[in-house]
Amino acid sequence: MSVLQLKQPLSNMLIPFNFSSSSTHTIFIILISFFLVASALDSSSATPGKQQAEALLTWKNSLDKSTQMLLPSWTSLPPRNFTSSSYFFSSNAPCKWVGITCDEAGTVTHINITNTGLRGTLQHLSFSSFPNLTRLELSNNFLYGTIPSHLRNLSKLTHLDMRLNNFSGNIPSEVCLLASLQHLYLDGNQINGSIPRGIGMLSSLTELNLQKNNLIGPIPTSIGNLTKLIVLELDDNHLSGSITLEVGNLTELTILDLAVNQFSGNIPPALGNLNNLTRLMLCANHLSGHIPPELGKLASLSGLCLFMNKLSGSIPREMNNLTSLLGFLVAENNLSGYLPQNICSNGLLEHFAASGNNFVGPIPKSLGNCTNLIRFQVQRNQLKGDISEYFGRCPRLVYIDLSHNKLYGKLSINWGKSKNLTSLKISDNRISGTIPDDLYKASRLGYLDLSRNQFVGKIPKELGALKLLFTLKLNENKLSGSIPKEIGRLSELTQLNLAANNLSGSIPKQLAQCSKLSDLNLSMNRFWESITPQIGSIRSLMYLDLSQNLLTGELPRELGQLHYLEVLNLSHNYLSASIPSTFSEMLSLTWVDISYNRLEGPLPDNKAFSKVPMRALEHNRGLCGNNTVLKACPSLTSKRPDGTISLRVVILVTVILFGTLFLFYIIAAIYCACFQNMRKPDHEPRDAENETLFEIWSYDGKMAHHSIVEVTENFNPQYCIGEGGSANVYKAELPTSQVFAVKKFHQSEDGKVANRAFTSEISVLTEVRHRNIVKLYGFCSHARYSYLVYEYLEGGSLGKIISSEVKAMQFDWIKRVNVVRGVAKALSYLHHDCSPPIIHRDVSSNNILLDLEYEAHISDFGTARILKPNSSNWTSYAGTFGYSAPGKLSNGNDQLFVIMDSPIHIA
Repeated sequence: MSVLQLKQPLSNMLIPFNFSSSSTHTIFIILISFFLVASALDSSSATPGKQQAEALLTWKNSLDKSTQMLLPSWTSLPPRNFTSSSYFFSSNAPCKWVGITCDEAGTVTHINITNTGLRGTLQHLSFSSFPNLTRLELSNNFLYGTIPSHLRNLSKLTHLDMRLNNFSGNIPSEVCLLASLQHLYLDGNQINGSIPRGIGMLSSLTELNLQKNNLIGPIPTSIGNLTKLIVLELDDNHLSGSITLEVGNLTELTILDLAVNQFSGNIPPALGNLNNLTRLMLCANHLSGHIPPELGKLASLSGLCLFMNKLSGSIPREMNNLTSLLGFLVAENNLSGYLPQNICSNGLLEHFAASGNNFVGPIPKSLGNCTNLIRFQVQRNQLKGDISEYFGRCPRLVYIDLSHNKLYGKLSINWGKSKNLTSLKISDNRISGTIPDDLYKASRLGYLDLSRNQFVGKIPKELGALKLLFTLKLNENKLSGSIPKEIGRLSELTQLNLAANNLSGSIPKQLAQCSKLSDLNLSMNRFWESITPQIGSIRSLMYLDLSQNLLTGELPRELGQLHYLEVLNLSHNYLSASIPSTFSEMLSLTWVDISYNRLEGPLPDNKAFSKVPMRALEHNRGLCGNNTVLKACPSLTSKRPDGTISLRVVILVTVILFGTLFLFYIIAAIYCACFQNMRKPDHEPRDAENETLFEIWSYDGKMAHHSIVEVTENFNPQYCIGEGGSANVYKAELPTSQVFAVKKFHQSEDGKVANRAFTSEISVLTEVRHRNIVKLYGFCSHARYSYLVYEYLEGGSLGKIISSEVKAMQFDWIKRVNVVRGVAKALSYLHHDCSPPIIHRDVSSNNILLDLEYEAHISDFGTARILKPNSSNWTSYAGTFGYSAPGKLSNGNDQLFVIMDSPIHIA
């Protein structure tokens, strides 16, 4: 019988026995002693579990109330009349809770609540209640505040994972007292300050990850004491100074990532001692000097990233010894000399980037026919040589950029064998010959840029079979003939540039079938006849340049339907007659040039034409209108030969006069009503110094502002369609039936974060135009309001669709591929077509908006950066964790550092 089952009275148990009184007394003493010992053992074993349960529940109750429900199994303690033993074995014990693991004694050894969505701090978690805790995993939550110093009480801790949260403040020096710690992950937070000097005390540490924080200062020299360290990731911080020589003592290292910091000085030759190193990432720093030849001893190296530094000199011959390389990235430096000759001798190389340097000579044959090559970038160098037979044996090739060099030869028909090729860029070289017809066999091609070369012959009609092509640049060559009507089959085309060739004939009406076209440049050719009116049906068109051709006839009134058109250049043609009145409806137009034609009559009544300079109007036959550089159009009044005014004119003038008076009366009434409303205390003050309204819109911004405030009822939550960390989005339907999305920024105490995001979006979106980037209509900066006005997209965000079971079922793979394609086009435009390039830095599913046809539009440019090529562009982590640019390309267990906006995975 177990002592824990002793429940009946002792006197009943003794009735069958006939003991003497002294014997009975002795037995009583023995039994009572056993009972007391058992009770003591029972209560002592239950006390730690109870204390730990109380500690966990206390912490749970300190979390934000909205997230406490995410721990449903962490229930309250049982009533007092429960015995400690029955509670210990009940389902309420902490060992039964989700995320809690105990040892045989019932004490907590492992807490794992990753990916739970918890929001709160750790200040109310009593670490001293968990003396046997070995693993603490809190990653991918919304925990904030400082890292508590009482972590030092977890003396047995071997694994600490607090990554992907919002922790701030310094790394407490007490962390260095956790002598048993083997894995320390604090990456993806907002931690600042320096790395603790005592970090070298963690002699058992094998992995240290502090990336994507705001750390400053140098790497402590004590880090050289971490001789067991296998992984050291400090990238994407603000660390500075030179790379400490003591890093060369970490001979067990397989991954060393110091990228995207502010390190300066030379690369230590001691890094050549790290014989086990597979990945060395030093890119995006301020490192100078030569590449040390000692790096050629790293025989196991699979990824070497040195791009965006200030390195000079030539690439050491010893680099040819790195036969295990998958990625070799030295772009954007001041390197010179020749490219490494045998860098792909084993055929393993997948990524090679040497762009933006001063390399000379030919492309090595080992690179030109590297069978595993996926990405190859050598643009903006001084390379010279014949590429006629290169890159025809690279079946895995996806992206290649040879632009801005001195390469020559012909474009081989073997390019058509590159079935995975998506981008082919060879602009600004000396390539000659014809464009091969077989190029259409590269069926995944989306970006084709052969501009500024010496191509001759006709544009192959077979290019019309490239169904995924969204950018086609053939400008500044010697191409002749007409535009093939098959180009109209390119339904995904957004940019077509055929300028500065010898093309002739009429502009084919089939171009109107390219319904997604936003940029069309056919200038500096010999196109004749009239402008095909079908161009007016390309509603997405934002840039149209037909200048310096032989176009004749009248301007098609259908062009007035291009409501999104921003740039129109029709200069240096033979266009005649008057400008159609429909051009007044082109409200997005910001720049126009119609000079050197035979146009006459009044200018259209819109902002662009009223402000156009004389050089954009000169050399026409008789233009007039509301422009300071032109004469006013003739008066409407006309006299009969006898000197009397005709009755028709009198009637017309009378109607106009009374109409004007009536309109003035209506405007005055509206103004009085608005003035009375604005005097009410619940409306915003009209402080001209604090107000900058709708500088982008073509009509009165103040009227639009008051309309938005009115229709949203002063930004009532019932009109809110989205909430974010820095702003909320409202749906505003104006009295004109126009619907807009209004992004209103939160008011912070200092206003710095919101103001930075506000100005960032304006500076970026006023410089870009692309059908897959959300269109900015206007902005308001006010003492009480700061908001942006966008086009309203009825489909909502991608995040809401894929998180809804019903909508996700309707979101088939055709629609998903269309979304991915649209995002890729927008990112390609930002990275490669904008000068300087723009990096979004927060491409998440919530920032991808869809229209009713599931066309993707990237939004939220609050964290975007415009890259400046001659200065450092690297700051702290920005964006949404899990979606922001990871800087990694994976291949099995090896990862290569590549700076780019991340893809969106739609599962």
